[in-house]
Amino acid sequence: MRTQALLSSTTFRLVILYLVLFAGSALALLSFIYWHSAGFMARQTDQTLAAEIKGLEEQYSRFGIRRLAEVIAERSRNSSQSLYLLASPNLRPIAGNISEWPDVSPRDGVWIDFTLTRETVNGAIEREARGREFRVQDRYGQVIARLLVARDIYERRRIEERILSALGWSVLITVALGLVGGVTVSRNIMRRLELMTETSQAVMQGNLARRVPISGGGDEIDQLGQNLNAMLEQIETLMAAMRQVTDNIAHDLRSPLNRLRTRIEVTLMREGSQEEYRRVLEETITEADNLIATFNALLSIAKIESGTSSQKMVLLDPAEIVQDIADLYEPLCEEKNQSLLCRVEPHLQIRANRELLSQALSNLLDNAIKYAGKGSSIMISLNAGHDGQTVELVVEDDGPGIDKDHLERVKNRFVRLETSRTQHGSGLGLSLVEAIARLHQAHFDLQVPESGKGLRALLTFETAL
Repeated sequence: MRTQALLSSTTFRLVILYLVLFAGSALALLSFIYWHSAGFMARQTDQTLAAEIKGLEEQYSRFGIRRLAEVIAERSRNSSQSLYLLASPNLRPIAGNISEWPDVSPRDGVWIDFTLTRETVNGAIEREARGREFRVQDRYGQVIARLLVARDIYERRRIEERILSALGWSVLITVALGLVGGVTVSRNIMRRLELMTETSQAVMQGNLARRVPISGGGDEIDQLGQNLNAMLEQIETLMAAMRQVTDNIAHDLRSPLNRLRTRIEVTLMREGSQEEYRRVLEETITEADNLIATFNALLSIAKIESGTSSQKMVLLDPAEIVQDIADLYEPLCEEKNQSLLCRVEPHLQIRANRELLSQALSNLLDNAIKYAGKGSSIMISLNAGHDGQTVELVVEDDGPGIDKDHLERVKNRFVRLETSRTQHGSGLGLSLVEAIARLHQAHFDLQVPESGKGLRALLTFETAL
């Protein structure tokens, strides 16, 4: 089953495809080498024979048939590769080292391949030869002899066969090594992919702590594994946050619902006046409005974090928004005997959603007014960052502030450091600011001011150049 999976794997198929392409390329290259080397030897043989024939023709033209026979006899004694046969018109041998005319039809000026029997110290052997015949004519055009000039090509044939055999073995060895390498590579990759499959199956069965093993080689599979592990960590974090949110919803919403039910039940248990009923209904409506506001905040956070918000980003100057929000909350600050200071640097450009940016600033300012206490000072500032590439929006107060250990924790949903719950709220304000900041690719940070008192909320946006 494992072998079948290996053979049907994409990796093995890609290796086989590459092997076929490589083997085809190697075969074409080796065939060219064979054709070039064998053709070179064949051309060299033909050129040598042509030169010899031309030399013999010159000898005959200058000195006649007798001199031609003497030259052939001399060359026949001194050469082991060159073959000569001077014969009469009826093919009876006159001179040369070939005992008889080969079993081929005499054709003037045509290359012929033939076999002949040659005597050696080990006896008679069959050899291959290649040559050309031309007719010796007198001044009247009469054929007085036939001359066959050839060359023993036995060694050349053996070299060609060796080259061809070497090429064949080279292709076979290439294919064999390619198959072995393909199987090895495919098994290695399949083993790593199987580990990923096992990890995904374990995660699907509920083991969110399982991670994909990383070999450390830094290749594409390792990068994929690292991305999968990052995704699994994000999923585990989101699942943990979901469980926490569920617990917080059950804890924070159960009490208001119980109060609603108790208030209505107590009112129905006794007779009351119309004014009393009206007061109970108004309190019930107020409690229901708080619950609806909580659910609306949750829906807003979910919509922003999921990216399904239909809000559009536009190029704007945040100074106008900051000034409007400051003017809106100034009467509330006066009611609590708080001072609100606004410092705005104009002509700054960021890409943002006007409504969401207003919502984030309102949440930060509402949080400062609510927890800074009476007689405190609150300052809103908008200025360019020190690097000139960012815009900083700051809401700072000098109230009791937050312990450093809780600065990150209060950004989570339903986190309220006020355990007595005397202040109205659901613990979702800063979570909504965090979600809006992520949507704008901005950074939201809570800090303790240099004075050591109060809280400093910082939103950092990239400048839209």
